[in-house]
Amino acid sequence: AVLKKRLVKLVVNFLFYFRTDEAEPIGALLLEHCRITKEEENVFSISFVEEPERKYCFECDSEEQCQEWIEALKRASYEFMRRSLIFYRNEIQKMTGKDPLEQYGISEEARFQLGTRKQ
Repeated sequence: AVLKKRLVKLVVNFLFYFRTDEAEPIGALLLEHCRITKEEENVFSISFVEEPERKYCFECDSEEQCQEWIEALKRASYEFMRRSLIFYRNEIQKMTGKDPLEQYGISEEARFQLGTRKQ
């Protein structure tokens, strides 16, 4: 494995990476169906369900920074956002007796359903 210094930027569910001397990204990782794993004190990795043998490793300046990145990346996926929306929608409905999305014309039939697929 070759260690390369890169700058990274998280935008919604994409992790863009840049050469340190360039403004345009050289690539991006779509953070869906992936596993974020702490490897060492300051190192975490990203691997994907479709390619489990390939890992993208990232080294941070501190263990605290590493943990912050791990948490941010885990919250970045569409699945996490969808589950959060369902949870908060249900909580608001329990508290108020009203569906908070009803005012936006989202009908009963269009309710989000949680998948039963294991991650």
